[in-house]
Amino acid sequence: MPELVGTWKLVSWRRIVDDETITYPLGENAEGRLVYTPDGAMAVTLVASNRPSMPDDDPLGGEVGKRAEAYSTCLAYVGTYELRDDEVVHRIDVSLYPNWSGDEQVRPFTYTGDTLVLRTPPAHGASGTVVNELAWARQP
Repeated sequence: MPELVGTWKLVSWRRIVDDETITYPLGENAEGRLVYTPDGAMAVTLVASNRPSMPDDDPLGGEVGKRAEAYSTCLAYVGTYELRDDEVVHRIDVSLYPNWSGDEQVRPFTYTGDTLVLRTPPAHGASGTVVNELAWARQP
């Protein structure tokens, strides 16, 4: 069984459409951390690189449009996890994207030493079948 416990740094987040089109939802240089604890807790944060600073010091204040712009370049959630063979199940307690709170998300993965690749199950949309692939490097 792979040892997922620890902190992982995002290497890349690719969105792959069945016609082989690849996009990067938060840009090619997105940043992020994924943490799995020994007691089954997990947390993930993904952000676009080089995000501009906010014009004031209140994370809940200021212009709604500026906050929306800043927060649309970030995705984060926390919860618990469970390993099932070649899948990790994230049970989301709290999410920046409120629709995910209370969800269970299954992520097929591959694991080779210091590299972890999580994938979303194929989703069918207007542009075709899409799989998100997130590659992570173990942090010391």
